[in-house]
Amino acid sequence: MSKTGLLRSYVVSNWPVYLAAVVLIIASNVGQASLPRILGSFTDQLMQNTLQMNTVIRYSLWLLAIAIAYNLLFGTGQFMIMRLGRRFEFMTRERIFGKFSELSEHYFSKQGNGKLLSYVMNDVTSVREAISNGVTMMTNATFLLISCIVMMLLSGIPMSLILISIVPLLAIPFLVVFFGPRIRKRSRDVQDALANMTESAEEQLGGIRVTKTFAIEDGARARFGATVDAIKEKQLRLVRLSSLFQALLPLLGAISLVVSLLVGGILTMQNSITLGSFVALTLYLRIIMGPLQQIGNVINTMQRSGASLERVNDLLTEEPDVREVSGAKTLNAVNDITIEDLSFSYPGSSASALKHISLKIGAGQTVGIVGKTGSGKSTLVKLLLRTYEPPEGTIRMNGTDIRQLSLESLRSRIAYVPQDGFLFSTTIRDNIAFSDREVPLDTVERSARQAMIYDNIIRFPDQFDTLLGERGLTLSGGQRQRTSLARGLIKKAQVLILDDSMSAVDAVTESGILRSLREIGKGKTTLIISHRISAVRHADEIIVLDEGQIAEQGTHSQLMAAEGLYAATYRLQEEGLHHEGS
Repeated sequence: MSKTGLLRSYVVSNWPVYLAAVVLIIASNVGQASLPRILGSFTDQLMQNTLQMNTVIRYSLWLLAIAIAYNLLFGTGQFMIMRLGRRFEFMTRERIFGKFSELSEHYFSKQGNGKLLSYVMNDVTSVREAISNGVTMMTNATFLLISCIVMMLLSGIPMSLILISIVPLLAIPFLVVFFGPRIRKRSRDVQDALANMTESAEEQLGGIRVTKTFAIEDGARARFGATVDAIKEKQLRLVRLSSLFQALLPLLGAISLVVSLLVGGILTMQNSITLGSFVALTLYLRIIMGPLQQIGNVINTMQRSGASLERVNDLLTEEPDVREVSGAKTLNAVNDITIEDLSFSYPGSSASALKHISLKIGAGQTVGIVGKTGSGKSTLVKLLLRTYEPPEGTIRMNGTDIRQLSLESLRSRIAYVPQDGFLFSTTIRDNIAFSDREVPLDTVERSARQAMIYDNIIRFPDQFDTLLGERGLTLSGGQRQRTSLARGLIKKAQVLILDDSMSAVDAVTESGILRSLREIGKGKTTLIISHRISAVRHADEIIVLDEGQIAEQGTHSQLMAAEGLYAATYRLQEEGLHHEGS
């Protein structure tokens, strides 16, 4: 897609409406451009003392008819263009959100939420203003200018006088060529600064509790203030340039008016033209001042929106790192998972997150994965879910490379419960039933009991209809994790992955959850990732990761007998529990 591909495709698909609107605006300007000619004719009859009452009434009715026609035609054309602008805004925001859903985790790891919001809010609004206000003003100004020049020729004003009067206006194209690219570049800088400020505001508001507990409000204000100052500086640079440009265009119109007054006045005194023609000329040039001002505003608006349009087009042409192959297969069931010689490095990193991992997980098997922070546990899960693309042929389900499977069928067969337990700003019921909002309440309650969160929920006045604050901050950390776990359990998936999703719950609650998992997990393939040995000790097989490699592998009893890293970690954690209990 080209830099203007998004806008061009929209205009082309709606060209009949745009054409009709432009025709209406042109028609309104033709009528308005005849006003000076009518007034000039009226002036000549007045000077010749040939006016009669019926003539005055006729001229008055003409002026009234022109005013009514102008407002009806221009108003209708403007409404049609404004409506198209709002439709563009709506459709583009939907396309942007759709694009966000296509992009992989790697893209979002490089972008802050504020920058992403800036696309949806600032950039789309800027483009919409250009294709609604900009198109209306440019059409109105251009054809009013042309209509005035045509009417001047039809009014009997000498061609030489018209040419002399409009000579200063010939400098306009050169000013546009000079100022246009510079205004666009500075507008792009402003939009980037706005994105940085939005990101900073989102970050500061999200961390306001941490800021207050550390009593560093002044530091937070200073960091946010720095982004505001950056916007101010860039906006001032833009305003200085755009204001100069907008001032020069009316100046050219004023020079044109001065020339017409000087030359036209002399010709009138010499009786080379009538007083009516002189009045018409000055009125035409006075009318032209308005379009010139509008053209300056429109060009500034277009250049600013051009910078936003480039940003939006760049986003929409962003290629996701994880893509479905043509003719991707549908995964109907998960019988086994095979990982063979899997090595992986994150994009842009030279260090290997995983090294030569080989593992076979049978249907209905429970596998525990333990290891210290940074050992590659979560990376392995991301590759199973294809939020990052694994090397070809390294991960297979039912013997098929997961890169050959459709993303929807792959991810719908897996229920993933992450550590952070993100919750949406809606009711507890909607959060638990996230994968299927139509499930009955008793099913939601059953999942809540399995996740050991039911008793906490029913203590709220609105119980399952309790509205959560942003990111679920109404609940404690452990309650958020258990609600997130209930969301994973309610999804009837064949594979359940718990990614350290019980790290914020106490040992007693964890024990109860694990009992529930053993009961409901029969026949379901379960991967339990944890830094706690207690969470995985009952697994059919335990994998110990260290520095991205499998250091040990076996059952709990086998690994304890091996007296290796697993056994050492287990004793250290048991010793910690004894100290806490004493």
